[in-house]
Amino acid sequence: MVALCSLGAFEALAVSTAMPTVAVDLDGLRYYTFAFAVAFATSVVGMLVAGRWCDRSGPTPAMWTGVALFVAGLVVAGTATGMGALIAGRAVQGVGNGLFGVALYVLVARVFPAQRHPAVFSAFAAAWVVPAIVGPGLAGLVVDHVGWRWVLLGAAVLTVPAAILMRPGLTAAQGGAVAAGTVADGAAAGGATAVGQPERPVRHALRLAFGVLRAGRGLPAVVSVRALVSGAFTGAEVLLPLLLVHERHLSPGGAGLILTVGALGWSGASWVRGRDLLHLSHAGYVRLGGGLLALGMVGTAILVLPDVPAGFGMAFWVLSGSGMGLVYPTLSVLTLELAAPHEQGSASSALQVADAVAAAIASSATGALLWALYDVAGLPAYAVVLGLTGLLAAGAVALAGRTRAEALLPVP
Repeated sequence: MVALCSLGAFEALAVSTAMPTVAVDLDGLRYYTFAFAVAFATSVVGMLVAGRWCDRSGPTPAMWTGVALFVAGLVVAGTATGMGALIAGRAVQGVGNGLFGVALYVLVARVFPAQRHPAVFSAFAAAWVVPAIVGPGLAGLVVDHVGWRWVLLGAAVLTVPAAILMRPGLTAAQGGAVAAGTVADGAAAGGATAVGQPERPVRHALRLAFGVLRAGRGLPAVVSVRALVSGAFTGAEVLLPLLLVHERHLSPGGAGLILTVGALGWSGASWVRGRDLLHLSHAGYVRLGGGLLALGMVGTAILVLPDVPAGFGMAFWVLSGSGMGLVYPTLSVLTLELAAPHEQGSASSALQVADAVAAAIASSATGALLWALYDVAGLPAYAVVLGLTGLLAAGAVALAGRTRAEALLPVP
């Protein structure tokens, strides 16, 4: 699992580093953020399919199908001769990412006891450390000396052995997962027979969706917060390499350093969270993480000042990464705690769907807003957009108290 997470981390950081060069080479700079948004958007399809699929059949089928689509999408994107083909490859890749992302969550629930979940999710974040250190720099070297295509094609090749390492864990989890799915199906069928409502899973999903929209206490609020922090972080992160390469004239490898420091901050904070070194409640970790995220985004806007060294903005981005490192594992733990065992796949799917939808909307919206403002205001347009992403993170702080399940307790 950790190997696959590391590979996913390398792919995400490497592609983000290479994308400014890709967009220029394929004459698609105005579609730069859309190449990210489409992958997030189509991953929703994979997540929605994977939720019920994992609950019914265990994580194995969704995992292998997801990996196959992920690799196929990378190959299509890596051989693209136009921006349209690249975006199509990213779309296929997104579906695969959504499938195996949910399967990983369910695998954690099936294999590890609940008390080990914080440490496991912390290990997932720690899997970003090595890719964060070498990924952007290596991607920059590949772009400069071999070509950006090999960033994508290389990730496709490396995914295969990482996935094969998953086989023992999937075999161990599959029997229990199938049994859980059979029990869940029987319970659902029994409930449908008793009340004459065969659409019970649909009604449950609709209730959860309505709860998310109003940030209802418990699991709905967890999903709402995940959407806010995902939209905030992604909306800012996709713009930063573009700002550094095309406005501050850094090399792809140099610009990728901001992704490195952010990922290292994320991993370090996740390590702290996994060991509960701050001794905070779940809501406390969400509140602190959201505050760091907002502060880092607002501070990163200093990069629009040409005379300010790029390192200052990168230092602020460490705060944003650290905020995500505190929030993400906490929300993952809460999701598994608040969901019934036979609904952990669906709950994990809902969490990741919210993540992907928010990321897709944010990356599209920030790109559209940036270019609309850039034609009028120039470089300060980046600062405006970064400030707005900071407001999304502040919203997560405001909702942190509602992630507790106790409905009768006041929001602190």
